[in-house]
Amino acid sequence: MATKEVLDVGKRSLAILESLLNKKAESVVSVTKEGKEWVVLTDVLERRAVPDTQDIIGRYELRLDEAGETLGYKQVMTKRRADLIVSEEMEVKPMH
Repeated sequence: MATKEVLDVGKRSLAILESLLNKKAESVVSVTKEGKEWVVLTDVLERRAVPDTQDIIGRYELRLDEAGETLGYKQVMTKRRADLIVSEEMEVKPMH
């Protein structure tokens, strides 16, 4: 997996999700290759709030084929921007 290829898949994923959801895709969380598919986790701004630490962020899994065409997507979690996520369990813990 070449660095340029991973960067390209990540950028393409942001654009695809913004188009599909009509929402701002904020960041790529991970890019992995599973067989002939790319699996990308991306954070999307679901709802703005004041203060911004209360913004609602959705995390989406996007699957692309080797040509970069969308195979499917799903929301895998939502959280407030300020929530701390323990990575392995994907557990959300509020910050105090």
